[in-house]
Amino acid sequence: MYELFIHLDAHKKSALYEQIYESIKNDIVDGKLTCGEKLPSTRLLAAHLSISRSTVETAYGQLVSEGYIEARKGSGYYVCDIGQLYGTGGLSKSGARHQAQDTQAMEISMETQMKIQMKNPIKIPPQMQPQPDCDVKIDFFPGRIDAKAFPYQVWRKVNKEALLELEYESLEAGHPQGEYRLRKAIAGYLYRARGVRCVPEQIVVGAGNESLLQLLSQMLSGPRVAVMESPTYLQAYHTFCNMGYRVKAVPMDDGGIRVEEIPLEDASLVYVMPSHQFPFGSVMPFKRRRQLLAWAKEREGRYIIEDDHDSEFRYVGKPIPSLHSMEKQGRVIYLGTFSNSIMPSIRVSYLALPPELLRVYFEKCGFYSPTVSRSLQSAVCKFMEGGYFERHLNKMRRVYKGKHDELLRLLKGKPWVERIYGGRAGLHIGVEMKSASSEEEIMARAKKRGVRVQGMSGYYIEGRRAPGDRPILLLGFGNLTVEQIREGVAVLEECVR
Repeated sequence: MYELFIHLDAHKKSALYEQIYESIKNDIVDGKLTCGEKLPSTRLLAAHLSISRSTVETAYGQLVSEGYIEARKGSGYYVCDIGQLYGTGGLSKSGARHQAQDTQAMEISMETQMKIQMKNPIKIPPQMQPQPDCDVKIDFFPGRIDAKAFPYQVWRKVNKEALLELEYESLEAGHPQGEYRLRKAIAGYLYRARGVRCVPEQIVVGAGNESLLQLLSQMLSGPRVAVMESPTYLQAYHTFCNMGYRVKAVPMDDGGIRVEEIPLEDASLVYVMPSHQFPFGSVMPFKRRRQLLAWAKEREGRYIIEDDHDSEFRYVGKPIPSLHSMEKQGRVIYLGTFSNSIMPSIRVSYLALPPELLRVYFEKCGFYSPTVSRSLQSAVCKFMEGGYFERHLNKMRRVYKGKHDELLRLLKGKPWVERIYGGRAGLHIGVEMKSASSEEEIMARAKKRGVRVQGMSGYYIEGRRAPGDRPILLLGFGNLTVEQIREGVAVLEECVR
């Protein structure tokens, strides 16, 4: 039911019922009240405006007689389709004229914007590119999950339980750091699965990694200089840039970031993915982890952000210990997410803050409202406490391992495959190809055949790779069936030649 805003002026010459009539009629003509919307009852509106009920009844009667609203017996008053009055599809003649003018102005504005963009083209990061069109039949884009294998019945169950348990509490904002039970569940899981030792009080829950990185930027002092591997996760790169950081790209090799090339004077923050680097998929060896921790300890105010985005999915050997589990100086900020392990759409991530930064959080950011609803946090908590989360992970490891192994089987031994990157974990692999064609040319050919792939070059911070480097394509397999993987590899083989 529409909540009417009507201003009555007793000093006007027009009667009160006429003012009510004009206000409602104008809202209908302007589209603020649409066909089928229910109006407040005469009794309710009279009480709201502190006037007699008969005044409202007179106004409603006039609107009914002119065809703006209709009275339904035993139900109330509803807005009519006024397009029948003017023949303009629901708008008055003046309203239609204004809409046409607004549309023309919008088209001119869009045309101007397009001209500006053509003069100053913007490079859209791969993660921000639009969804594939209907011509794409096989999508190798990295980071997709197998939605069909998700336990929807269980998820509906825990969401219902969460709403019933919270009732009216779910309407409140909740604790700034997130619900305590969820933070306790996360802390327990991190210790069991990743060796991260923390208490619930150190956990901060937020709506996605970018939201938490923005929060961190307000907590960290010292030079606004962040160091990142290149190539890397570009959404984190753009977030740092937007928050006023100078981002310095440091090249990487098979062991991840080259610690010896980190600037010694002004860098205060290093962002890494040591257990499964994106997009190459490399694992940082023990020796280099020690070197990185030593860099952080050399000077006060230095921190390492460990983005542990998909450590749950490892298919060969034991899980790789977290960098956080190796140090006791409070220099590592652990960043995790449920985007891959549950679903991307819930946008629930979390930080494990060192004690020193936790004090800063309370001083500078403790007054912020939480960015994740209480009901969603409660549902995730029940998903974890009920054992559903770990059962889901065990199932998805088997599902993804089957796809991962089949993709590797199809690629190994192919004459056009020079090297495979990251073939032990995660939801994608990188394939270096023996081809005279560029990444863009291979991607364009594949697109014409209905196969979407992404090139490694799109993930570099500063420019692209050297022109002479062989093309490297990223093949995500999370959302594909085994049959689609086979068909897609066959298409790529023809496109590389």
